[in-house]
Amino acid sequence: MSKGRHLLRLILQSTDCCPMHSQAHRISNSNVRMEYALEMACSSIRYGAGVTHEVGMDLENIGAKKVAVITDGTMVNLPPVHKALAALESRSVPYELFDRVRVEPTDSSFKDCIDFARVTEADAFLAIGGGSVIDTAKAANLYTTYPEADFLDFVNAPIGKGMPVKKMLSPLLAIPTTAGTGSETTGVAVFDYEPLKAKTGIANRAIRPTLGLVDPDNLVTMPARVTAYSGFDVLCHAIESYTAIPYTERGPAPTNPANRPAYQGSNPLSDIWSRHACNITAKYFKRAVKDPEDYEAREQMHLASAMAGVGFGNAGVHLCHGLSYSISGLNRDYKSADYPKEKLIPHGLSVCITAPAVFAATADSNLERHAEIAEILGGKPVRKEDAGAVLSDVLREYLYDLGVPDGLHALGFNEDDIPDLVQGALPQKRVLDLSPVTTDAEPLAEIYANSMKNY
Repeated sequence: MSKGRHLLRLILQSTDCCPMHSQAHRISNSNVRMEYALEMACSSIRYGAGVTHEVGMDLENIGAKKVAVITDGTMVNLPPVHKALAALESRSVPYELFDRVRVEPTDSSFKDCIDFARVTEADAFLAIGGGSVIDTAKAANLYTTYPEADFLDFVNAPIGKGMPVKKMLSPLLAIPTTAGTGSETTGVAVFDYEPLKAKTGIANRAIRPTLGLVDPDNLVTMPARVTAYSGFDVLCHAIESYTAIPYTERGPAPTNPANRPAYQGSNPLSDIWSRHACNITAKYFKRAVKDPEDYEAREQMHLASAMAGVGFGNAGVHLCHGLSYSISGLNRDYKSADYPKEKLIPHGLSVCITAPAVFAATADSNLERHAEIAEILGGKPVRKEDAGAVLSDVLREYLYDLGVPDGLHALGFNEDDIPDLVQGALPQKRVLDLSPVTTDAEPLAEIYANSMKNY
């Protein structure tokens, strides 16, 4: 048996997970105390055209002696990085540049940046790029604070040990250049774990950025496919967090507040951010993709991304994201326009491709909320009893209008791949346990089957 298959078997058998890094289940045992509290946490956010120029003063103000600037090989040649570095140089802030971040990072690419950061001995970090860049910087910051740690020490259980983060990390400033992941607001860093060919991550409030500088000027260079797929990530963040199990149905409650998970379930505070992100997306998403000169639309989608980040960063996501990880991990040959010229299923694409089937399956759990989202996105009144079908159709329309490939078949999958897709999804308990419907193998297989073709 290969090492990867052996590890996967252990994961599927595992039930003993640290509560900080995996989700407690929805349970009905009356002897178990259910969750009774929610906690709202997010990075400080500065929003406005031109705020990138302030980052040199920010780093000077915190007394940074050497800054590790993290970006990728494309972004390093574009204006957002040029402006940020000029801002550092104008305040004489020393820095060293790392530009080898991998789009859709892996454990290997995380380790490459961690090694750089440890040698650099930086006392502050600046991430300039999309979610891949910001997540990579979070990991580098964490593991330079814990130089003796094994890589799997902080990775979510059951793949890793899910150890708590007890030390104060260095300041991390993030300048997002896509309107999608909301990574500038969250304590989550996602990567492909190569031995399993599946995504996992690190989830702890301690790794969230100190400050996110959300500057819509930085979206001017974002190409059409990146705009589309990152926008679908915003939309799925918002809908999934709004339709996740209520936080009071998660249990058992932690015995120590330090063990309360970042992903807590839908709650009144996250609801505000997630619902408003849906409203903004409904108005501006299609405009932003179809007209790259529509500055207002891209500006608003940047704001929606941060808002959805606050929402899902505290409520969590569920099936679209949980099912996406094996889709991207099991990719054979698919390549996307506007992304690096290598086989790659962009994260937002892997998330949205199952959305029509997911929300058709979850609608009965809360008809009112699904109908509300369908009305926001479709612009028409929806009867509660029709919520699942209508929301599914509305999402299908968005996918078609914005040029998303026609289901998993178009990404190179077929029905014979469903068992492997399911096996890759089942370990994603951190998000699947927030699903409002059962997440055993059979219902997951049905969603994958219903996502083979969307049109």
